[in-house]
Amino acid sequence: MPESDPWEYTLSIPNDLRAVTVCRRTLRLILTMHGLIRLVDTAELVAAELVSNSVRHTAGPAALRVRWSAGVLRVGAWDADPVPPGPPERWERLGEEVEDGRGMALVRACADVWGWQPLCRDGSRGKYVWCDLVAA
Repeated sequence: MPESDPWEYTLSIPNDLRAVTVCRRTLRLILTMHGLIRLVDTAELVAAELVSNSVRHTAGPAALRVRWSAGVLRVGAWDADPVPPGPPERWERLGEEVEDGRGMALVRACADVWGWQPLCRDGSRGKYVWCDLVAA
């Protein structure tokens, strides 16, 4: 049974593609411990795409953020680059040899809603790209 009390975790990661695996495994553990095993597969997929984009397309550190509140799981990735994410590619183009945009198309298809916001904290600029998964 999932917990009803809200909670939030942040995992700071280096700019290293191996961090994607660490994020996936950490997220699986968090969701399992909170009784949200039915969301694990989808949450792992969207987290891997968001974190992968942060690591691939920026030069600085990044972070995975996971929040549970009122039956909604928010999975997001922060990075130090303030440039907004590109629009998700249309599914029709996914069969072509398209290098970018497939990850956000998967996020868009799997999530109930997604978005991004610019962030400014302690003189650092960046962005937070997130998606919500509603526990049905």
